[in-house]
Amino acid sequence: MAEREKERVKVLSQECIADGIFSMWIETKAALSAKPGQFISMYTQDKSKLLPRPISICEADAGRGRLRVVYRVTGEKTGTEQFSRLAEGDGLEIIGPLGNGFPLERGVGKRVILTGGGIGVPPVLELAKRMDCREKLIVAGYRNSQTFLKDEFEANGKLYISTEDGSAGVKGNVLDAIRENGIEADVIFACGPSPMLRALKAYAAEKDIECYLSLEERMACGIGACLACVCGSKEKDSHTNVMNKRICKDGPVFLSTEVEI
Repeated sequence: MAEREKERVKVLSQECIADGIFSMWIETKAALSAKPGQFISMYTQDKSKLLPRPISICEADAGRGRLRVVYRVTGEKTGTEQFSRLAEGDGLEIIGPLGNGFPLERGVGKRVILTGGGIGVPPVLELAKRMDCREKLIVAGYRNSQTFLKDEFEANGKLYISTEDGSAGVKGNVLDAIRENGIEADVIFACGPSPMLRALKAYAAEKDIECYLSLEERMACGIGACLACVCGSKEKDSHTNVMNKRICKDGPVFLSTEVEI
């Protein structure tokens, strides 16, 4: 389906799983086709906020027709703060799934690092659940000891943790955890803030490792029309005829050597 339409969905459950971090399950037909690395655009009921908020897919249960999103509330009177007030049985509008996903086939038979930092941690869970590889090494980076989704990750691979304050795992970032634990791999899949992805791109180039990055960017339309979320690329975009990629439409997942971050 080339163009997605708005869908009215039902909230199945919602809970706070760490300071400012919420987990919501919704009943939606988007679950039938969702892939690791894709996202949905969620609309608030506040008419002053016309644009949706892009939220990464954390888990997709096609059999039961439901999706899980794990998101951070970014402040008072924001779209995410409004989402956090929703409860079981409430409704909201979404569009999705949107964007491309991680190329799972690139990990088959290989030793793979799956890494997420901050709010880039949640989308790594569905990736870990679906990745069919020789060895699955999950590296999750947190601010502190509130290591949300830890149990789910441990059930789906070998987990390594980094925290900014050193309260759990290795003190530092995900790359510090990779280096300190001597983790080696054939392929890296990563999602997180730009500084983390920039460091992993350099590390992958240094070690000659194939690397796929899911870029975080504030998106407006979510479908590639507004050109608000672009990054530099090595080839011209057919839509704009300049050396840019639209993160929402061409991404959010890119081969690290394709993009400038």
